[in-house]
Amino acid sequence: MEPPPLVLLVGLALLGLTRSLSITSAESAFEKAQGERVTLPCTFELSEEDVGTLDIEWVLIPADIQKKEETIILYSGDRIYNHYHPALAGRLQFTSSDPKSGDGSVDILNLKSADTGTYQCKVKKAPGVESLKIQLNVLVKPASTKCSIEGSQEIGKDIVLKCASQEGTPLLYYDWRRVVTGTQGLPATSVLNKNTGELLLKNASKDYSGTYSCVASNRVGTDECSVELNVTPPINTAGVIAGAILGTLLGLALLAFLVICCCKKHREKKYEKEVHHEIREDVLPPKSRSSTARSYIGSNRSSLGSMSPSNMEGYSKTPYSQVPSEDFERTSGQNQTIASSKSDIAHKIGDITVV
Repeated sequence: MEPPPLVLLVGLALLGLTRSLSITSAESAFEKAQGERVTLPCTFELSEEDVGTLDIEWVLIPADIQKKEETIILYSGDRIYNHYHPALAGRLQFTSSDPKSGDGSVDILNLKSADTGTYQCKVKKAPGVESLKIQLNVLVKPASTKCSIEGSQEIGKDIVLKCASQEGTPLLYYDWRRVVTGTQGLPATSVLNKNTGELLLKNASKDYSGTYSCVASNRVGTDECSVELNVTPPINTAGVIAGAILGTLLGLALLAFLVICCCKKHREKKYEKEVHHEIREDVLPPKSRSSTARSYIGSNRSSLGSMSPSNMEGYSKTPYSQVPSEDFERTSGQNQTIASSKSDIAHKIGDITVV
């Protein structure tokens, strides 16, 4: 029995649909490390019914649904256009030199964390249209990992070893190990936190000394650092404190001695200046001896000017050859002698006047 014409037409239509353009790639998610290379697959098959121009378009779907899709590379009319996305310039290319052969995959070189996102491959050849979404996640390997020791490295103390990576995509995990004479192992009292990278060593003993190594890791890589632990006996804190106090007291004593010496020196200089100033104020200027003698002789001559020659005989015997000096005037006994001499001269002058 032959099938009805309507059923035959439907069957042919369905057969035509199954033979139209189709994307054969299966992978839809990739996880790579920064700096690596990834190939986003987009292989397809064409049918005889697909007679239009072949277009292969890759777009980047933003995480924010409010934003529009952005074309990053396009193959159309046997030409490649890859100037749409500046951030991927020089790093994005078609995997095949002839995409129309059925391989519309693209390569992204030197991956960066900013390349993380959802990419969509659209293949069009009228009347066929197909698309495929691929999720790309670019992770950063742990890097610049640093190890450190927190706490006093003394016997009986709790010591914390710390490990942290400056770079790396979460989630990061940390693992500590100790190398002792060729074997690896942590002390029995140690407590490890793999998420924070802290290793707690309780009640440390000298046997805890050694080299400790930390490995930071995530899904795409690892990084390592190490630190040397040297557990020693406790420091004699009492002796250190006593030495510090003694040193402080000695320093204060020396400072006080210097201050006293400076003050004493300052007082001595001030006293010398005051004494010197008083001496200069008490000293009178010396008198001229020649002026004293001239004044004395001149006064005597003026007194003798009124004498007559007849009375000069007796008066000429009075000694005038001695001339008083400055020291002579300041002596009290000599002053009395001069006074008496002047008195005798006055009497004689009076006698001469009477005659």
